[in-house]
Amino acid sequence: MAEINFRISRRGVLLAPFGALLMSVGVLSGCGDAGATIARLTVGAPGPDPYTVMLGSDRQQIAPSPQRGGERSGDQPGLYGGTRKVANCDPQGMVRFLQANPDKAKAWASVHKITPSAIPAFVARLTPVLLRVDTLVTNHGFREGRAVSSPAVLQAGMGVLVDQNGTPVVKCNCGNPLTGPDRKISTRNASYTGRSWPGFDARTVTKIVPPQGAKTTINVFVLVDVDGDVAFQRPSATDGDADSPPTPLPPTETPPPTGTPTGGPTDGTGTPTTPGTPTETGVPTEVPPTEVPPTTGVPAPTITQEEDRRGPIEPTVTETTTSETTSEPTVTETGTSMPPPETSDPEPGPGTEPGPTSLAPSVETRPEEPSAPVAPTPRTPVET
Repeated sequence: MAEINFRISRRGVLLAPFGALLMSVGVLSGCGDAGATIARLTVGAPGPDPYTVMLGSDRQQIAPSPQRGGERSGDQPGLYGGTRKVANCDPQGMVRFLQANPDKAKAWASVHKITPSAIPAFVARLTPVLLRVDTLVTNHGFREGRAVSSPAVLQAGMGVLVDQNGTPVVKCNCGNPLTGPDRKISTRNASYTGRSWPGFDARTVTKIVPPQGAKTTINVFVLVDVDGDVAFQRPSATDGDADSPPTPLPPTETPPPTGTPTGGPTDGTGTPTTPGTPTETGVPTEVPPTEVPPTTGVPAPTITQEEDRRGPIEPTVTETTTSETTSEPTVTETGTSMPPPETSDPEPGPGTEPGPTSLAPSVETRPEEPSAPVAPTPRTPVET
């Protein structure tokens, strides 16, 4: 913006130039760029202004990464996926296409600040992977002989080439060069154009950034299979021939704590559903009550109104006699029968006479009417 200077003399007062003020107002009005428009680009579609069309580089179904949303480092294990020993992109075919179209090669190279002759060496250092998160990028198409740029979110499952910082630099299905997104863009407050897809949530759109340290380079990428079952390692700048054998999943595959947006099932408005929330039928989901198994044994005694007036009732124990040695069950205060302990009868001491086996703990009986004492019955030897 050209600076505009107005010097007006009024009553000897010289007004300062306010061109700088106008420029500062313009800067403030664009601060944050919360109203950005982001194009959604789906798997299998080259999108607007493609350099070319390259089929077979995307995957319609891929297990998403549980760690997504916000900024993610390009060296995060499991951030990208792929199929072991299979390259989903054809970088050499793209190089041949650009060499056959010098105008497109010049525009393509200008995005990455290289010369057209440096394209083969630049592409040779890239690694083919599949996105496992909906990723925010700056997409550079080709229109009217030059590169045109716009923010875009690439659907998980799209094939890309990443550099040694782990950031996407080429969109495989059309050859468009990619760069990082404008940091001022707010993915939650932006408006989106283009066809959406199941599970899309602005809160889980991810910005991929280089690892900490400007000179950090990635030598090996830890990728996760498209089904999410196993992981494997892919050395940087290789196309799958040097992939390692399957390895266990990295710790980053652990789902985040409850309440963190993960891009899972939503209610249609982008808000994940949680247990206990109203469903489509209007009835909240509830956890069924735990069934308590019935208590076995002797049922608890019934308390009458008369007994209730007298206070707590001690259980009554009735002694029975039998011709064989038997053990009476011990009655607890809750009315539940408990098996007696398996102990031998003590030998009667000197001066004592045998009597009926006493119950422990002793319980005071409260008969309704006094009765004559019952004579103990002598024990009958049991033949062995």
